[in-house]
Amino acid sequence: MRGGEKCVEALCEVYPEADVYALLHVPGSVSPVIERALVRTSFVQHLPAAATQYRRYLPLFPLAVRQFDLRGYDLVISSNHCVAKGARVHPGALHICYCYTPMRYIWSQYDDYFGKGRAGLFTRIAMRSFVGPLRRWDVATATHPRHFVAISENIRARIRKIYGRDSDMIYPPVDTSLFTLAGRDDGYYLIVSALVPYKAVDLAIEAFNRSGDRLLIVGEGPDAPRLRKLAGPRITFEGWQPEDRLREYYAGCRAVIFPGEEDFGIVPVEAMATGKPVLAYARGGALETVFDRPELRTGVLFPEQTIGSLLAGLGILKDAEFDPARIRAHALTFDRELYKQRMKEYCTRRWDEFVGESPQVHD
Repeated sequence: MRGGEKCVEALCEVYPEADVYALLHVPGSVSPVIERALVRTSFVQHLPAAATQYRRYLPLFPLAVRQFDLRGYDLVISSNHCVAKGARVHPGALHICYCYTPMRYIWSQYDDYFGKGRAGLFTRIAMRSFVGPLRRWDVATATHPRHFVAISENIRARIRKIYGRDSDMIYPPVDTSLFTLAGRDDGYYLIVSALVPYKAVDLAIEAFNRSGDRLLIVGEGPDAPRLRKLAGPRITFEGWQPEDRLREYYAGCRAVIFPGEEDFGIVPVEAMATGKPVLAYARGGALETVFDRPELRTGVLFPEQTIGSLLAGLGILKDAEFDPARIRAHALTFDRELYKQRMKEYCTRRWDEFVGESPQVHD
């Protein structure tokens, strides 16, 4: 249940009779709300070791999503960070793409996933052959949705640059009601992250090895073995944690460290919903959630993705004063119920426009 799945869950609550199609589903890995709505997966589901090695099948994803039969639906919402927008829908249907990013594996973060030291030799050679066709397919299918909705202004700009499409923007949901204002400080800094290359957790590890401050890392992922080898004695890996335990980690931390460039970044908002400040890299979605202004200070932004810049930001954060209540009030502007309301109003408005343009299709 990462950010994209939480968006799907909220949409399932907005449209409780809707069906969910997914390339792959591991039973028990998502909420009951999504599992009840799931009606079909693709052939990727049946490929060897797909549950853990699905990234190996990336070149097959366009074919897989094209095999879904969505002709019986009047409204299709694609939840897209990879290929979902390429699904075929009925010509008389309205297709709205809620886009987390154009496919990062082949565009902005290709080297993070398939560069030397990130992927094996065979994978790197294979992707050199596939990346061109995947990019052409990705751009070509950007014409399929009638409307794009970006998760942030950052992604709105990326959609315009890569796809040449305008988009609207609705921030993704953060369940701020799960978190309460916490006044304690148990003396550690916290990272909550999937352990994958683009999250830049290695940068934070190297910085905290130097600073000697205590750092807890909550998360798992394919980069975990490498990161554990980098970590010094004051850095602890906690693995994935259930929501009740995660709340406790947020409540006890001094601040949350957010070293990567994210499309939006739900973790900083969760931290702020607990009243905790955030030290974040000044790129991507963090620029829209983490503020260091006289009128509103929710954290500190460090300008360069380097150890020195992160450590300088850490020093500023240690000396700064923060108002936990104001930090939480800011986080509430991204609340899950507001997302549901905005998405429902948006889809209703776009549907009314669509029917008004083609009334004979929807008699």
